[in-house]
Amino acid sequence: MPLIPEEPQIHESAQGPRATPASGRTAPTPRPVPGPRPAAPPRPGRPGPLRPTPPVQRTPRDVAAPKPGPAAPAAPAPTPAPAPASASVKPQIQLIPASVEGALDAAEEAVDLLLESGRAPGDVLVITTGEPHPWAAHELSFGEAAYWAQHDARDDVFYADAAVAGRAASRPVVVVAVNGGTDSVVATALPLALSRAGALLIVCGDPQQINAVLGVGV
Repeated sequence: MPLIPEEPQIHESAQGPRATPASGRTAPTPRPVPGPRPAAPPRPGRPGPLRPTPPVQRTPRDVAAPKPGPAAPAAPAPTPAPAPASASVKPQIQLIPASVEGALDAAEEAVDLLLESGRAPGDVLVITTGEPHPWAAHELSFGEAAYWAQHDARDDVFYADAAVAGRAASRPVVVVAVNGGTDSVVATALPLALSRAGALLIVCGDPQQINAVLGVGV
């Protein structure tokens, strides 16, 4: 018996009938509606748009200083006035009227007053124009070396005769006792005593004779 081909069987879908697109057009796929977009995070290493670099300002140190021209010669410094020589400073002169016989006593009193006022004994030199002072006569009895050694020590009042007074050194105060001697001796002793006195010269004797030699008034 001839085989009869079986008719194809159509199976129904469990989902139901499908919608057939009209006139062959494909239905567009629905797209989601866009919402607000979040701001994109900044990229590392790029802080933003580059600003133009400001021009470099030059400080006064950067500005080249003008080269100095040749310096003008400095004005010479004024020459200081020379200091007055110590010899030009004259000591004070004090005159004590006394007779030839009382001149030595007046000189002793002057020395006592100097020491009482605080003057050091080594600052005083006493010169006699007549007889030597008893102290000088006593010390010379031991020899001139011992006598002048006490002068060099400058630790006590020193007494010298006018004949040897030129060997004595200067001291702040010189006391002269015009207790005799010739006019030439007095005329030599007083200027010598003035040159040895550093601050004060005290002369005990006849005012007229002293004024005639030193030119000072009483």
